[in-house]
Amino acid sequence: MEKKYKTLKDFFPFYLEEHSNPFNRALHFVGSSLALGCILGFIATGKFYILGLALVSGYFFAWIGHFFVEKNRPATFTYPFYSFISDWIMYFKMLTGRIDVEFAKIKSKQN
Repeated sequence: MEKKYKTLKDFFPFYLEEHSNPFNRALHFVGSSLALGCILGFIATGKFYILGLALVSGYFFAWIGHFFVEKNRPATFTYPFYSFISDWIMYFKMLTGRIDVEFAKIKSKQN
């Protein structure tokens, strides 16, 4: 039976474990970066189709990472809100070079 997460704090370690492969995380980072670029493009041009491109680019790369690299089911199917927030937390941890600290925290709690 799958565990039910009631808080983002409890969910985030699970989310990171589902993203343990660095290549999967890199794909997420690329997709999220492209999504941010599309959002900026929408702001600059006002063309609404660019918002659709933001969604497609973000999820396309993430789902490639899950289905072909990590070989797991994206957490967004079960926890869409927590997954969306966790993806951006992971993004900024990667951007600031702090993602390894988060994995070390998980590992220390498991031991």
